[in-house]
Amino acid sequence: MIYQLNWQALPGLKGLSCSNFRAVTTSSPDAERGVAFECSSEAECADLLQRLEAHFGAQRFSNSAAAFEAVKAYAVDWGMHRKV
Repeated sequence: MIYQLNWQALPGLKGLSCSNFRAVTTSSPDAERGVAFECSSEAECADLLQRLEAHFGAQRFSNSAAAFEAVKAYAVDWGMHRKV
């Protein structure tokens, strides 16, 4: 299944934080407004969302573009190393 990943980037005193990661199945991924990735099951998708929350929970970014690129890079790296 192909999923579209979205999240919130919220401002704080030390920069933008990324949270509330969510994924929706899609037949037409949109890389302009989110990150597309493939999972073999709902459980694998839920595991990735938990990993994203844990990894990005304490990180802060100076701007939205940096946050987007960091999340995208994490998801791409995860996709390359996942076990199918």
